[in-house]
Amino acid sequence: MDAARRLLGERGAAGFSLADAAKIAGVSPAAPYRHFKDRDALLAEVAAEGFALFGQRLGEAMRSASDPVASFRAMGSAYLSFAREQPGLYTAMFSWCATPDDMESSPARDAFAMLIDGIAKALGGGNRTPEETRNLAVQVWALSHGLAMLAGSGQLGREVDTEALLMAGTGRLLGLPPGAGKL
Repeated sequence: MDAARRLLGERGAAGFSLADAAKIAGVSPAAPYRHFKDRDALLAEVAAEGFALFGQRLGEAMRSASDPVASFRAMGSAYLSFAREQPGLYTAMFSWCATPDDMESSPARDAFAMLIDGIAKALGGGNRTPEETRNLAVQVWALSHGLAMLAGSGQLGREVDTEALLMAGTGRLLGLPPGAGKL
């Protein structure tokens, strides 16, 4: 698992193989097959581990502020920090083929449910249907993921403040007043 996380962080999902992981772990090329059916099974396990840690960080961020908008914004900061600090886990989480709704792993569903809950609280309930709130969560997720990926690959440059972009973008998506819920 440690070797897989390292390879994913260094090479991405395309550069990930069980043989490479075995070599880094110092075991025979056949050893990973004692624990995992194939590469996808190992990737799924790393993804589940990533979503569990990710959900923990989002939950901590959500509880870090008493104001619901500040709490939601703290979740955005936690998202970007996690992607930056855990590139192997992040790559596994979003390279694996399942969606949060389809994954057998409940940590993925739980993390996405936290985002939906954070949005609902930031909006104060309102007149939105659960489907509208879920659609907003997908849009926020897409913005967060896009910024994390662009920043992680160096395509935004160091001078770009991804957190400020995320806060401005999510504020616009949710219709929050500028500066609301400042961290």
